[in-house]
Amino acid sequence: MTVPAEHERAEWWRGKRVFVTGHTGFKGAWLSLWLSRWGAEVTGMSLAPPTEPSLFYEANIGERITSHIGDIRDAELVKRLMAEAQPEIVLHLAAQALVRQSYSNPAETYATNVMGTVHVLEAVRATPSVKSVVAVTSDKCYENREWPWGYRENDPMGGHDPYSSSKGACELVIASWRNSFFNRPESPRVASVRAGNVIGGGDWADDRLIPDILRAFEESRPVVIRNPSATRPWQHVLEPIGAYLRIAEHLYEDGSDWAEGWNFACDADDIRPVGYIVDRMVSLYGGDARWELDKNAQVHEAHALSLDCSKARQRLGWRPTWRLDRTLERIVDWSQRRLAGEHVGSLSEAEIDLFLSDMAAR
Repeated sequence: MTVPAEHERAEWWRGKRVFVTGHTGFKGAWLSLWLSRWGAEVTGMSLAPPTEPSLFYEANIGERITSHIGDIRDAELVKRLMAEAQPEIVLHLAAQALVRQSYSNPAETYATNVMGTVHVLEAVRATPSVKSVVAVTSDKCYENREWPWGYRENDPMGGHDPYSSSKGACELVIASWRNSFFNRPESPRVASVRAGNVIGGGDWADDRLIPDILRAFEESRPVVIRNPSATRPWQHVLEPIGAYLRIAEHLYEDGSDWAEGWNFACDADDIRPVGYIVDRMVSLYGGDARWELDKNAQVHEAHALSLDCSKARQRLGWRPTWRLDRTLERIVDWSQRRLAGEHVGSLSEAEIDLFLSDMAAR
């Protein structure tokens, strides 16, 4: 197997031409920062940062990569920008990523998540330089039957709400393009990756647990929690990003055997209810941090959902680096140091370095 050893990975990525969609978002900004730190030549395409503040602006990521503000619903723009960049590797993260927003804007959610993915894959077809494509979907792509065991990569796609079903449809698109257009030895290799609930510093999205908690704490008011018993496979944002990069390396070096769907999530005993998360955050943050129950009626969200990551463990040798309590400690530390005035770019690079150090020490 020709994928680089852990200590050689930064050198492997140095000079690689990488096209990232969604580079201004939470995960995309962390990914772009990681890649630029490893010396990759990154071109990003995304809408303007979706929040104010944003990790993209605060970490000055636009100064470190080639950044284009554009919409993946614009097929010709996607094709033109990819042709100009001539990437070897494409990492597709751009999405409408919020369940509750999908109820307000279902057509936009489908146009972005489904047709946006079609546009990216069509641009790949028109760009001969591409060897490796990693398309990010979601753990919510599976038909959720509220069962107690994790979903495997070969379980049926589905989804109750518009967001979840759009991600199931996105997976079907990826599989169709892989089988129809990327099925020759010289074709780009395309994998889809599905991660659990991703959390970390630098997320300011609305209607997401950790940002809601931190906003309330910073404003000295109680955070309102709508479903404390809902369980999720929580993981630090750097966990799946590291896994996406590893899959991209295998696709590039080892071929179509890796062009499949992949699950990445926390260990089973880190699948915790929302109430556990908020209690730990209250304890870590200190001061007058507190929470209360939202008594208003809520739209449907999956109550129980987890992923089976046996394939990634067996074939990739992958396992999480940071357990949940360590993840929550790192989030509070990052957030409080930012509030104390530390430069977000330096702070975030140090976080990546710490994660890689802990990964190497496992």
